[in-house]
Amino acid sequence: MHYRTLGNSTLKVSAVGLGCMSMSGAYGKGDDAASVAVVHRAIDLGVNFLDSSDMYGWGHNEELLGRALKGRRDKVVLATKFGNLRKPDGTPGVNGKPEYVPQACDASLRRLGVDTIDLYYQHRVDPGVPIEDTVGAMAKLVQQGKVRFLGLSEAAPATVRRAHKVHPLSALQSEYSLLYRTEAEATLPTLRELGISFVAYSPLGRSLLTGSVHGAADLPPDDRRRVHPRFHDDNLEKNLELVSRIEVIARENGCPPAQLVLAWLLAQGPDVIPIPGTKRTERLEENVGAVDVKLGAEDVRRIGAAVPAGAAAGLRYPEPLMKAVYL
Repeated sequence: MHYRTLGNSTLKVSAVGLGCMSMSGAYGKGDDAASVAVVHRAIDLGVNFLDSSDMYGWGHNEELLGRALKGRRDKVVLATKFGNLRKPDGTPGVNGKPEYVPQACDASLRRLGVDTIDLYYQHRVDPGVPIEDTVGAMAKLVQQGKVRFLGLSEAAPATVRRAHKVHPLSALQSEYSLLYRTEAEATLPTLRELGISFVAYSPLGRSLLTGSVHGAADLPPDDRRRVHPRFHDDNLEKNLELVSRIEVIARENGCPPAQLVLAWLLAQGPDVIPIPGTKRTERLEENVGAVDVKLGAEDVRRIGAAVPAGAAAGLRYPEPLMKAVYL
């Protein structure tokens, strides 16, 4: 495994991390025993960057990680997030109020069974609360020793700047892949100016870029991807045409498509850290193999040209949820 230093921190994280959301029912029913085995295998392979959230399974994911990390806590950089919630009517909401921040953190610490969270993100920006107030409350967690470093998720450059003035940020986490990269590429210059790393979630386009999805029938009935526009009818057909271009280049490079596109992301700079999610050991092992794929400058250019920025069909979230990203 190769390692990268997380921005404005002392944390050394694996160049390919592990997103844990899929272990808690997001993409069909999970299997706790299998998921624990994936976490253990990841650690054995040198993957030390584990990403969770209090909304993944509404606490289930953090509890699962807590069990998986017993006796192994010192081997990982543990990241989790707060701020997303369910309103009484069942619709999604967000809470960035300063008084809520320590409550959310204490609850995550209990579920994870740890004393300190290495990297603590606000999962979504609360448009009703000044970012300075939210990050100010997060900074107090650092002072108290409950959190080591801070991050934001799906924050736009202006918001990142305002937050960073209150307390240094170590990471911004947002969607970033060959398919969906316009906002990421617009954000990177600000992050580089401020020394903040980019943690790329959904770096495989929610599995599209693996070449394993050929139609909606390949998704489980209870898989939330079914409501994502990129998987709908004409959009999916167009996106699969883009994926076919990547499959050709992957064959030429003697690697699976997933490894090729992860290697492309890694080549964007040492401050970019993809965290592909999986609940299957074989997928984990395939993703980790991306660190051994060597791409030259012409390879990187060609891959990017095969799927130009903005070429993907369909919004990256259902329209109502798009109102909560890039704020």
